[in-house]
Amino acid sequence: MPEIDPSLMAALAQALPAVLERDQDGWAVKDPATGAWLVADARLAAWLHREPSRIAGSTDADLFGAAAAAAQRAADQATLAHGGPVTTEHRIELAGQRREFSVLRCPAVGGDGRSLLVTVWRDLAPVRKREAQSKAALEQLEREQLANEQLRKQASLQTPRDNATGLYNLAHFEDQLRREVDLSTREHREFALAAIEIDPLAPDVAALGSAPMVRVQEALGRLLRGNTRAMDASCHYDEKRFAVLLSGVGLATAHSRMEGLRRQCATQIVAHEGREIGFTVSMGVASFPHTAHTQEDLRSACEAALAEARARGGNRVTLASIRFDNA
Repeated sequence: MPEIDPSLMAALAQALPAVLERDQDGWAVKDPATGAWLVADARLAAWLHREPSRIAGSTDADLFGAAAAAAQRAADQATLAHGGPVTTEHRIELAGQRREFSVLRCPAVGGDGRSLLVTVWRDLAPVRKREAQSKAALEQLEREQLANEQLRKQASLQTPRDNATGLYNLAHFEDQLRREVDLSTREHREFALAAIEIDPLAPDVAALGSAPMVRVQEALGRLLRGNTRAMDASCHYDEKRFAVLLSGVGLATAHSRMEGLRRQCATQIVAHEGREIGFTVSMGVASFPHTAHTQEDLRSACEAALAEARARGGNRVTLASIRFDNA
Protein backbone atom coordinates (compact mmCIF):
# COMPACT_ATOMS: atom_id res chain seq x y z
CA MET A 1 0.00 0.00 0.00
CA PRO A 2 1.39 3.49 -0.81
CA GLU A 3 2.52 5.74 2.00
CA ILE A 4 -0.35 7.70 3.55
CA ASP A 5 0.08 11.26 4.82
CA PRO A 6 -0.97 12.18 8.38
CA SER A 7 -4.28 13.72 7.28
CA LEU A 8 -5.34 10.44 5.65
CA MET A 9 -4.28 8.48 8.72
CA ALA A 10 -6.49 10.73 10.83
CA ALA A 11 -9.40 10.13 8.47
CA LEU A 12 -8.92 6.37 8.63
CA ALA A 13 -8.77 6.46 12.42
CA GLN A 14 -12.17 8.18 12.56
CA ALA A 15 -13.76 5.59 10.24
CA LEU A 16 -11.84 2.53 11.52
CA PRO A 17 -14.80 0.87 13.34
CA ALA A 18 -16.85 0.78 10.14
CA VAL A 19 -13.91 -0.55 8.15
CA LEU A 20 -13.19 -3.32 10.64
CA GLU A 21 -16.79 -4.49 10.61
CA ARG A 22 -16.39 -5.20 6.91
CA ASP A 23 -12.89 -6.64 6.82
CA GLN A 24 -13.68 -8.65 3.69
CA ASP A 25 -14.42 -5.51 1.71
CA GLY A 26 -12.29 -2.91 -0.03
CA TRP A 27 -11.76 0.66 1.16
CA ALA A 28 -10.60 3.99 -0.20
CA VAL A 29 -10.26 7.65 0.81
CA LYS A 30 -11.52 10.47 -1.42
CA ASP A 31 -11.29 14.24 -1.43
CA PRO A 32 -14.93 15.27 -1.98
CA ALA A 33 -13.95 18.82 -2.90
CA THR A 34 -12.04 17.71 -6.00
CA GLY A 35 -13.49 14.23 -6.48
CA ALA A 36 -9.98 12.78 -6.48
CA TRP A 37 -9.20 9.39 -4.97
CA LEU A 38 -6.31 9.65 -2.51
CA VAL A 39 -5.67 5.99 -1.67
CA ALA A 40 -7.30 2.55 -2.03
CA ASP A 41 -6.47 -0.87 -0.66
CA ALA A 42 -5.34 -3.74 -2.88
CA ARG A 43 -8.74 -5.52 -2.92
CA LEU A 44 -10.67 -2.51 -4.17
CA ALA A 45 -7.91 -1.64 -6.65
CA ALA A 46 -8.13 -5.18 -8.07
CA TRP A 47 -11.92 -4.84 -8.48
CA LEU A 48 -11.29 -1.62 -10.42
CA HIS A 49 -8.58 -3.31 -12.54
CA ARG A 50 -5.96 -0.84 -11.31
CA GLU A 51 -2.72 -1.05 -9.38
CA PRO A 52 -3.07 0.52 -5.91
CA SER A 53 -0.24 2.92 -6.71
CA ARG A 54 -2.17 4.23 -9.73
CA ILE A 55 -5.37 5.02 -7.82
CA ALA A 56 -4.08 8.25 -6.20
CA GLY A 57 -5.16 11.29 -8.21
CA SER A 58 -7.79 9.40 -10.23
CA THR A 59 -11.34 10.72 -10.34
CA ASP A 60 -14.62 8.82 -10.53
CA ALA A 61 -14.82 9.74 -14.20
CA ASP A 62 -11.35 8.24 -14.78
CA LEU A 63 -12.33 5.00 -13.03
CA PHE A 64 -15.97 4.53 -14.04
CA GLY A 65 -16.90 6.88 -16.87
CA ALA A 66 -19.10 9.97 -16.84
CA ALA A 67 -22.49 8.35 -16.16
CA ALA A 68 -21.35 6.31 -13.15
CA ALA A 69 -19.24 9.22 -11.91
CA ALA A 70 -22.34 11.42 -11.67
CA ALA A 71 -24.03 8.87 -9.40
CA GLN A 72 -20.91 8.64 -7.26
CA ARG A 73 -20.71 12.41 -6.97
CA ALA A 74 -24.36 12.66 -5.94
CA ALA A 75 -23.86 10.00 -3.25
CA ASP A 76 -20.75 11.80 -1.96
CA GLN A 77 -22.62 15.10 -1.61
CA ALA A 78 -25.61 13.41 0.05
CA THR A 79 -23.27 11.84 2.63
CA LEU A 80 -21.62 15.19 3.42
CA ALA A 81 -25.03 16.82 3.81
CA HIS A 82 -26.16 14.01 6.10
CA GLY A 83 -23.04 14.34 8.25
CA GLY A 84 -22.80 10.63 9.06
CA PRO A 85 -22.31 7.21 7.43
CA VAL A 86 -24.53 6.52 4.40
CA THR A 87 -24.77 3.30 2.36
CA THR A 88 -25.79 3.26 -1.30
CA GLU A 89 -25.74 0.65 -4.07
CA HIS A 90 -24.17 1.20 -7.48
CA ARG A 91 -24.14 -0.71 -10.78
CA ILE A 92 -20.87 -0.06 -12.59
CA GLU A 93 -19.41 -1.27 -15.88
CA LEU A 94 -15.87 -2.53 -15.30
CA ALA A 95 -13.81 -4.14 -18.08
CA GLY A 96 -16.95 -4.93 -20.05
CA GLN A 97 -18.68 -6.57 -17.08
CA ARG A 98 -21.55 -5.08 -15.06
CA ARG A 99 -20.76 -5.21 -11.35
CA GLU A 100 -22.89 -4.32 -8.33
CA PHE A 101 -21.41 -2.76 -5.20
CA SER A 102 -22.68 -1.56 -1.85
CA VAL A 103 -20.69 1.52 -0.80
CA LEU A 104 -20.53 2.81 2.78
CA ARG A 105 -19.40 6.46 2.91
CA CYS A 106 -18.12 7.95 6.16
CA PRO A 107 -17.37 11.70 6.41
CA ALA A 108 -14.06 12.47 8.10
CA VAL A 109 -11.74 15.39 8.71
CA GLY A 110 -8.06 15.22 7.77
CA GLY A 111 -5.20 16.44 9.93
CA ASP A 112 -5.02 19.61 7.83
CA GLY A 113 -8.70 20.31 8.46
CA ARG A 114 -10.02 19.37 5.03
CA SER A 115 -13.09 17.22 4.57
CA LEU A 116 -12.54 13.67 3.41
CA LEU A 117 -14.66 10.64 2.67
CA VAL A 118 -13.68 7.13 3.72
CA THR A 119 -15.53 4.63 1.51
CA VAL A 120 -15.96 0.92 2.15
CA TRP A 121 -16.94 -1.15 -0.91
CA ARG A 122 -18.71 -4.51 -0.87
CA ASP A 123 -19.01 -6.73 -3.96
CA LEU A 124 -22.68 -7.74 -4.12
CA ALA A 125 -22.16 -10.70 -6.50
CA PRO A 126 -21.90 -13.26 -3.64
CA VAL A 127 -24.91 -11.66 -1.94
CA ARG A 128 -26.99 -11.86 -5.13
CA LYS A 129 -25.94 -15.48 -5.61
CA ARG A 130 -27.04 -16.38 -2.07
CA GLU A 131 -30.33 -14.54 -2.62
CA ALA A 132 -30.93 -16.47 -5.86
CA GLN A 133 -30.12 -19.76 -4.13
CA SER A 134 -32.46 -18.91 -1.27
CA LYS A 135 -35.21 -18.02 -3.72
CA ALA A 136 -34.70 -21.28 -5.63
CA ALA A 137 -34.76 -23.23 -2.36
CA LEU A 138 -37.97 -21.51 -1.24
CA GLU A 139 -39.62 -22.14 -4.60
CA GLN A 140 -38.63 -25.80 -4.41
CA LEU A 141 -40.00 -25.97 -0.87
CA GLU A 142 -43.30 -24.50 -2.06
CA ARG A 143 -43.46 -27.01 -4.91
CA GLU A 144 -42.71 -29.85 -2.51
CA GLN A 145 -45.37 -28.66 -0.07
CA LEU A 146 -47.93 -28.46 -2.87
CA ALA A 147 -46.89 -31.88 -4.14
CA ASN A 148 -47.10 -33.34 -0.63
CA GLU A 149 -50.58 -31.91 -0.23
CA GLN A 150 -51.63 -33.54 -3.49
CA LEU A 151 -50.12 -36.81 -2.34
CA ARG A 152 -52.06 -36.62 0.92
CA LYS A 153 -55.27 -36.11 -1.02
CA GLN A 154 -54.44 -39.04 -3.29
CA ALA A 155 -53.58 -41.21 -0.27
CA SER A 156 -57.00 -40.46 1.17
CA LEU A 157 -58.46 -41.97 -1.98
CA GLN A 158 -56.17 -45.00 -1.49
CA THR A 159 -54.53 -44.54 -4.88
CA PRO A 160 -51.53 -46.89 -5.20
CA ARG A 161 -48.69 -44.45 -5.76
CA ASP A 162 -44.95 -44.25 -5.19
CA ASN A 163 -44.15 -42.17 -2.08
CA ALA A 164 -41.09 -40.39 -3.51
CA THR A 165 -42.61 -39.18 -6.80
CA GLY A 166 -46.37 -39.43 -6.41
CA LEU A 167 -46.58 -41.61 -9.52
CA TYR A 168 -48.26 -45.01 -9.84
CA ASN A 169 -46.31 -47.94 -8.53
CA LEU A 170 -45.19 -50.66 -10.93
CA ALA A 171 -47.97 -53.15 -10.13
CA HIS A 172 -50.76 -50.62 -10.70
CA PHE A 173 -49.09 -49.29 -13.86
CA GLU A 174 -48.81 -52.79 -15.34
CA ASP A 175 -52.50 -53.32 -14.59
CA GLN A 176 -53.34 -50.05 -16.36
CA LEU A 177 -51.21 -51.08 -19.32
CA ARG A 178 -52.99 -54.45 -19.64
CA ARG A 179 -56.35 -52.72 -19.57
CA GLU A 180 -55.25 -50.24 -22.23
CA VAL A 181 -54.06 -53.06 -24.51
CA ASP A 182 -57.40 -54.87 -24.10
CA LEU A 183 -59.40 -51.70 -24.74
CA SER A 184 -57.36 -50.74 -27.79
CA THR A 185 -57.62 -54.24 -29.22
CA ARG A 186 -61.42 -54.31 -28.83
CA GLU A 187 -62.09 -50.79 -30.06
CA HIS A 188 -59.31 -50.61 -32.69
CA ARG A 189 -57.79 -47.49 -31.17
CA GLU A 190 -54.19 -46.52 -30.56
CA PHE A 191 -52.20 -45.50 -27.52
CA ALA A 192 -48.54 -44.78 -26.80
CA LEU A 193 -45.98 -45.89 -24.24
CA ALA A 194 -42.86 -43.90 -23.33
CA ALA A 195 -39.85 -45.22 -21.42
CA ILE A 196 -37.86 -42.49 -19.64
CA GLU A 197 -34.41 -42.63 -18.06
CA ILE A 198 -32.60 -39.89 -16.16
CA ASP A 199 -29.27 -39.21 -17.86
CA PRO A 200 -26.11 -39.52 -15.70
CA LEU A 201 -25.67 -36.52 -13.41
CA ALA A 202 -22.51 -34.40 -13.58
CA PRO A 203 -19.56 -36.14 -11.83
CA ASP A 204 -19.31 -33.49 -9.09
CA VAL A 205 -23.05 -33.86 -8.39
CA ALA A 206 -22.95 -37.67 -8.44
CA ALA A 207 -20.08 -37.51 -5.92
CA LEU A 208 -22.50 -35.98 -3.38
CA GLY A 209 -24.26 -39.33 -2.97
CA SER A 210 -27.87 -40.36 -3.47
CA ALA A 211 -29.57 -37.18 -2.19
CA PRO A 212 -29.28 -35.17 -5.46
CA MET A 213 -30.79 -38.07 -7.43
CA VAL A 214 -33.72 -38.16 -5.00
CA ARG A 215 -34.32 -34.44 -5.61
CA VAL A 216 -34.19 -35.06 -9.38
CA GLN A 217 -36.66 -37.96 -9.07
CA GLU A 218 -39.05 -35.74 -7.13
CA ALA A 219 -38.75 -32.97 -9.73
CA LEU A 220 -39.37 -35.37 -12.62
CA GLY A 221 -42.36 -36.80 -10.75
CA ARG A 222 -43.86 -33.32 -10.45
CA LEU A 223 -43.30 -32.64 -14.15
CA LEU A 224 -44.90 -35.93 -15.14
CA ARG A 225 -47.93 -35.30 -12.93
CA GLY A 226 -48.29 -31.84 -14.42
CA ASN A 227 -48.00 -33.02 -18.03
CA THR A 228 -50.36 -36.00 -18.09
CA ARG A 229 -54.15 -36.21 -18.27
CA ALA A 230 -56.50 -38.05 -15.96
CA MET A 231 -56.77 -40.96 -18.44
CA ASP A 232 -52.97 -41.32 -18.70
CA ALA A 233 -50.69 -43.13 -16.24
CA SER A 234 -47.13 -42.47 -15.12
CA CYS A 235 -44.90 -44.89 -13.24
CA HIS A 236 -41.61 -44.79 -11.33
CA TYR A 237 -39.83 -48.07 -12.12
CA ASP A 238 -36.56 -47.68 -10.23
CA GLU A 239 -33.89 -45.10 -9.37
CA LYS A 240 -33.53 -43.74 -12.91
CA ARG A 241 -36.42 -45.28 -14.85
CA PHE A 242 -39.92 -43.96 -15.44
CA ALA A 243 -42.72 -44.82 -17.87
CA VAL A 244 -45.78 -43.00 -19.24
CA LEU A 245 -48.91 -44.50 -20.80
CA LEU A 246 -50.67 -42.01 -23.11
CA SER A 247 -54.22 -43.20 -23.67
CA GLY A 248 -55.76 -42.72 -27.14
CA VAL A 249 -52.63 -40.99 -28.46
CA GLY A 250 -50.73 -41.82 -31.65
CA LEU A 251 -46.99 -41.83 -32.22
CA ALA A 252 -46.75 -38.27 -33.57
CA THR A 253 -48.74 -36.73 -30.71
CA ALA A 254 -46.84 -38.80 -28.15
CA HIS A 255 -43.55 -37.59 -29.62
CA SER A 256 -44.67 -33.96 -29.41
CA ARG A 257 -45.75 -34.29 -25.79
CA MET A 258 -42.62 -36.13 -24.69
CA GLU A 259 -40.40 -33.65 -26.52
CA GLY A 260 -42.09 -30.88 -24.55
CA LEU A 261 -41.43 -32.78 -21.34
CA ARG A 262 -37.79 -33.34 -22.32
CA ARG A 263 -37.32 -29.59 -22.82
CA GLN A 264 -38.89 -28.86 -19.44
CA CYS A 265 -36.48 -31.28 -17.79
CA ALA A 266 -33.48 -29.70 -19.52
CA THR A 267 -34.38 -26.27 -18.10
CA GLN A 268 -35.48 -27.47 -14.64
CA ILE A 269 -33.26 -26.41 -11.73
CA VAL A 270 -33.19 -28.53 -8.57
CA ALA A 271 -31.85 -26.95 -5.38
CA HIS A 272 -29.81 -29.15 -3.04
CA GLU A 273 -27.82 -27.80 -0.07
CA GLY A 274 -27.40 -24.40 -1.71
CA ARG A 275 -26.41 -25.84 -5.11
CA GLU A 276 -28.37 -25.56 -8.33
CA ILE A 277 -28.54 -28.94 -10.08
CA GLY A 278 -29.72 -29.50 -13.63
CA PHE A 279 -30.68 -32.78 -15.27
CA THR A 280 -31.75 -34.23 -18.61
CA VAL A 281 -33.63 -37.36 -19.66
CA SER A 282 -33.61 -39.80 -22.56
CA MET A 283 -36.87 -41.23 -23.89
CA GLY A 284 -38.03 -44.04 -26.12
CA VAL A 285 -41.59 -43.88 -27.48
CA ALA A 286 -43.62 -46.67 -29.10
CA SER A 287 -47.29 -46.96 -30.05
CA PHE A 288 -49.89 -49.70 -30.12
CA PRO A 289 -50.64 -51.17 -32.62
CA HIS A 290 -48.39 -49.30 -35.09
CA THR A 291 -45.02 -50.30 -33.63
CA ALA A 292 -46.12 -53.39 -31.67
CA HIS A 293 -49.09 -55.76 -31.52
CA THR A 294 -48.64 -57.18 -28.02
CA GLN A 295 -47.84 -55.76 -24.62
CA GLU A 296 -44.43 -57.42 -24.51
CA ASP A 297 -43.56 -56.24 -28.03
CA LEU A 298 -44.61 -52.72 -27.07
CA ARG A 299 -42.34 -52.74 -24.04
CA SER A 300 -39.46 -54.14 -26.13
CA ALA A 301 -39.98 -51.45 -28.79
CA CYS A 302 -39.83 -48.76 -26.09
CA GLU A 303 -36.65 -50.20 -24.62
CA ALA A 304 -35.00 -50.36 -28.05
CA ALA A 305 -35.92 -46.74 -28.78
CA LEU A 306 -34.63 -45.69 -25.34
CA ALA A 307 -31.35 -47.54 -25.91
CA GLU A 308 -30.94 -45.64 -29.18
CA ALA A 309 -31.58 -42.31 -27.44
CA ARG A 310 -28.90 -43.13 -24.86
CA ALA A 311 -26.47 -44.28 -27.57
CA ARG A 312 -26.94 -40.96 -29.35
CA GLY A 313 -25.78 -39.03 -26.29
CA GLY A 314 -28.97 -38.74 -24.25
CA ASN A 315 -31.23 -35.72 -23.75
CA ARG A 316 -33.40 -36.75 -26.70
CA VAL A 317 -36.63 -38.51 -27.66
CA THR A 318 -36.37 -41.47 -30.05
CA LEU A 319 -39.34 -43.15 -31.75
CA ALA A 320 -39.71 -46.87 -32.28
CA SER A 321 -39.92 -48.04 -35.89
CA ILE A 322 -43.41 -48.53 -37.35
CA ARG A 323 -44.14 -52.11 -38.36
CA PHE A 324 -45.38 -52.89 -41.84
CA ASP A 325 -46.98 -56.36 -41.93
CA ASN A 326 -47.26 -58.28 -45.18
CA ALA A 327 -50.80 -58.44 -46.56
